Amino acid sequence: MAGHGTIQRPSTMSPPTSPADPEDSTGKNRDDFERPEFRLVCPFSIPTSPEAASLRIIRNLGHFALYYTHFVWIVLFITLIPQRKVSLVYLVIMTYVASLYLLLLRALPPYFHLLHNIIYKSMVLGLIAVATMVELIATEAGLHLVITLAATVPIVLIHAVLWVREDFCVEERTGGGGAGGGELVPLVDESTAMV
Repeated sequence: MAGHGTIQRPSTMSPPTSPADPEDSTGKNRDDFERPEFRLVCPFSIPTSPEAASLRIIRNLGHFALYYTHFVWIVLFITLIPQRKVSLVYLVIMTYVASLYLLLLRALPPYFHLLHNIIYKSMVLGLIAVATMVELIATEAGLHLVITLAATVPIVLIHAVLWVREDFCVEERTGGGGAGGGELVPLVDESTAMV
């Protein structure tokens, strides 16, 4: 309101002159800093042999098992929503049981031998998965389960075959004499690396 009706005049002071070398707020020359090289990396590639494909599947199933399980679970959950409310409740209950078991494993100390050495985690989770499948079949949602598995397992396997883990990979191992197109060699050997 104070400037209402007044005329603004341009400033008579000249703008500050900039030095020949541009500087940032730290006072250092911006051209002295190294610029990192930008590289676009595609995490997918076709394996060179069936052995490489099976190795990728095993490694990626171990690495992405939780994400693959969530993917299948979400698709099954969505397919059960419209028609099978009781089956949906059983699915959520069994998921809760599996989560409680995993939390119990994490909460107990490692010297508690019953849960860590005698009863294996994969065996218990497999039994929970089988019990969930039996419950879904018993509540007449077996068709939903089969359709979900038929739709999601191929997607999971394709991802497991094509995904190349790029962590700590620096060079390619050539196959039987051909140049390039080989598997990536890890920078750190996973069998001797500290966990």
